Amino acid sequence: MKILLVDDHQVVRQGLKQMLADEYPKAAFGEAGTAAEAVQAIHRQKWDLVLLDLNLPGRGGLDALGDFKAAQPLLPVLVLSMHPEAEFAVQALRAGAAGYLTKQSAAEELLAAVQKALEGGRYITASLAEKLAADVAGDNRQLPHEELSPREFETLRRLATGHSVKEISSSLGLSSKTVSTYRARVLEKLKLRTTVDLARYAMEHGLVG
Repeated sequence: MKILLVDDHQVVRQGLKQMLADEYPKAAFGEAGTAAEAVQAIHRQKWDLVLLDLNLPGRGGLDALGDFKAAQPLLPVLVLSMHPEAEFAVQALRAGAAGYLTKQSAAEELLAAVQKALEGGRYITASLAEKLAADVAGDNRQLPHEELSPREFETLRRLATGHSVKEISSSLGLSSKTVSTYRARVLEKLKLRTTVDLARYAMEHGLVG
């Protein structure tokens, strides 16, 4: 079994490796500290599982997830993030993740999620299952940013943290015209007018930090 650990902090990767090695002694591990390194690793060889952080230098993990699934459609990717489940889990699942866990999750929960993903399933926490059920039943008012595509969502977060259109286009490998189009879509979907409004919205909903 081959497991790829994608996180920009080496100490986090080492901790995950030790925990998983204890549970899966025959597993082989790969590591990547950026989205670019992870995409290269995905194209170089087949993997049985990826543990992915969202906050990565350059391209974010959520944006790179699409490349992972395009290269290896059946590859299970578990997102392990510092961000609250309530704000990011739906976006991750929509992008193709096999599950979403915060870094505060207990080791037992992480191992349960890994096992579920390796079996081809999706790991959904009880609180997220309740939210998804409420969404389906129409009992839960969906927040505007939950309607954004993964690329639009990443554009929102980068604009909100002060990145210019040119900087975003460079880090995501897109043209400035394309990023400007994403910006316009985000403003329209969130019913906002300016980048300052976007930054305020992102702060209020815990999308940056």
